[in-house]
Amino acid sequence: MSKEADALRAQIVQLAGAYSAAAWPKRSFRPGIDPVPVSGKVFDRAEVASLLEASLDFHLTTGRFARRFEKEFAAFQQRRFALLTNSGSSANLLAVAALTSERLGGKRLLPGDEVLTVAAGFPTTVNPILQNGLVPVFADVSLPTYNIDVSERLEQAIGPRTRAIILAHTLGNPFNLTEIRRLADKYGLWLIEDCCDAVGSLYEGKPVGTFGDLATFSFYPAHHLTMGEGGAVLTSSPLLRKIVESYRDWGRDCWCEPGEDNTCGRRWDWKLGDLPHGYDHKYIYSHIGYNLKATDMQAAIGVAQLAKLPSFIEARRRNFAYLYEALSSLQDALILPEPTPGSEPSWFGFPITLRDNAPATRLRLLTELDRARIGTRLLFAGNLLRHPAYAAIPHRIHGELPVSDLILNRTFWIGVYPGLTEEMLAHSASSIRKALGKGRSG
Repeated sequence: MSKEADALRAQIVQLAGAYSAAAWPKRSFRPGIDPVPVSGKVFDRAEVASLLEASLDFHLTTGRFARRFEKEFAAFQQRRFALLTNSGSSANLLAVAALTSERLGGKRLLPGDEVLTVAAGFPTTVNPILQNGLVPVFADVSLPTYNIDVSERLEQAIGPRTRAIILAHTLGNPFNLTEIRRLADKYGLWLIEDCCDAVGSLYEGKPVGTFGDLATFSFYPAHHLTMGEGGAVLTSSPLLRKIVESYRDWGRDCWCEPGEDNTCGRRWDWKLGDLPHGYDHKYIYSHIGYNLKATDMQAAIGVAQLAKLPSFIEARRRNFAYLYEALSSLQDALILPEPTPGSEPSWFGFPITLRDNAPATRLRLLTELDRARIGTRLLFAGNLLRHPAYAAIPHRIHGELPVSDLILNRTFWIGVYPGLTEEMLAHSASSIRKALGKGRSG
């Protein structure tokens, strides 16, 4: 690159920093006028500059920023490998699809095999089970953790065709990984941790995502760090890494980076399937795959966000603690969330369930919060089996799902993301108190 180009590049990046400061200035909060979002992206000139750097490279698919992000994120999560993809939902699809690969021999998942999961969660934790011809086995969750009920009866959910477990850490609160890992080991089950809402959460001092055979993450704007869209699959198994990469990259057998050739040194010396010897390895396909890669521009934003991730996690925990203290006097009407024993969550949100004797219905409460410009969300699907898309799916239910139905009818959550100030949190708590007829302060 010429000196002129280098100088112009530096000028563009510098101007981008000035632009971001002018375009998104900090503003004072006006309760009841300005919104209190339930989630959102937190960024500054660093992300804008990094995005511009990648754009000016004009390397439009995965490149140097993607490789850097994968390396740094894997190190942060204490796993050997991270494979960047275009969304957390795609990460879940890739993780489940990988377990159907013939390369796993007798451990591969076959159509009709069962996968233990929960109905109270996000659809794309469960959808890949169905998309791969597998059968979900739904267990109930428990309050106040909102995670799978690990009572003694849970082991009875495992049948002769149960081959895997896929569970999400609900709103960043880790599920009981000791018990779930014990069941996986005892019955020889694969374990996938859906960590899309849980970056930075710890269980017994270890990052979530280090207990499963595979772990998935999301970098949607609402999540702990963002690329706009984006996700990742993490593993420490070289075999699973290669399989996931193949499914992500069209199903090809080759593992060369885009624009590179002959990484294996045997491009013209393979004999696979019924292909002639020497067929170009770049065009040999070992799986029925997809194209689910991310772009280098997305990865560039993620690289800048990674530098801020520890402060983001700290802010989420601090905001959660503020809301818990502010709402603790309302526990006669509200069930407040509790961390799973042995865990230190990096909270994605603050879930609340109304008790039987609550002085307001959920609809009335959420309507009042909406008028106060406070963002709310339900706990995703509540109970997936109550939704039209899942009315006729093949499935099995372990016992009953009373808590999932309770969540469907009485649970919601409010934000704790790093962009919220103490004034915003105070407005949220005060508005909830007012909507319940408990006054403005407490």
